[in-house]
Amino acid sequence: MNPNAVDAVVVSYDSGSTIDACLRALLAQPELASLRVVDNGSRDDTVSRVEALAAADPRIVLRRQPGNPGFAAGCNAGAAVSAATGPSPWLLFVNPDVELPDGALARLLMHAAAMPRLGALGADLRDAEGDRDPAARRRDLALSRMLLAAGRRGALDLPPDDSRAVQPVDACSGALMLVPRRAFEAIGGWDAGYRLHVEDLDICRRLRAGGFDVAVANDVPALHHRGVSSRARPFFVEWHKHRGLWRYWWRFEARGVATLWAPLVLAALGARLVGLAWPLAALRAVSADAQR
Repeated sequence: MNPNAVDAVVVSYDSGSTIDACLRALLAQPELASLRVVDNGSRDDTVSRVEALAAADPRIVLRRQPGNPGFAAGCNAGAAVSAATGPSPWLLFVNPDVELPDGALARLLMHAAAMPRLGALGADLRDAEGDRDPAARRRDLALSRMLLAAGRRGALDLPPDDSRAVQPVDACSGALMLVPRRAFEAIGGWDAGYRLHVEDLDICRRLRAGGFDVAVANDVPALHHRGVSSRARPFFVEWHKHRGLWRYWWRFEARGVATLWAPLVLAALGARLVGLAWPLAALRAVSADAQR
């Protein structure tokens, strides 16, 4: 078995605008052994685009899910499919709105080889303007941290430390995550109880609890368009994000006396979601008018 062979997993949903560039960038990485695309019920031309690329490259295998069970469930399905056909030692989870530059996978693997207890290695995610994605480097989600930050966005963000090629973090982004298969299997993979968002914070925390390290390769840039699949359903996304926040808090924070906070935490999440409902509805209406 090639110690540097990688099985990539891409979970798609209405990703037609970015899926070609994502898959072509992955296919250009020499270390790629297989590319598993798990489609969660796309309604656009995502599937036909993947099928066209698969016809020219046997490394691409498309799995169409019955409906949309969520990102984590899709990742697990992709990892299981690749395992059934001869698993590679590495799994690479990639969002369909991410593009890896040439040589990026080789550099990630070089860093990973120097980390015997690696659990997950992320990349330096940047948008089309070159601005860094704050979600690439995060602290653990904790109630005390969120309260001190008054719930502001960025409460979990860690600043990049460019003096280090590889920066230890509590969590890296699930938009691009290199994971040793042995670590993935040791913790039972992604938690499919999350539908959208927070699942990457969860898997990184469980990896660290299992004795594995989590880090970000600051010298491996990757283009991340962000949110391409979720723009059409903003309230749906926020609903599942808040469900994920509750699931995460209950799993990791609700211990002993802390369980007494449960009604307040649930009420706060509900109030925040209701507060977002009106502006999200207005945003969707404006978007619909613009498309007419």
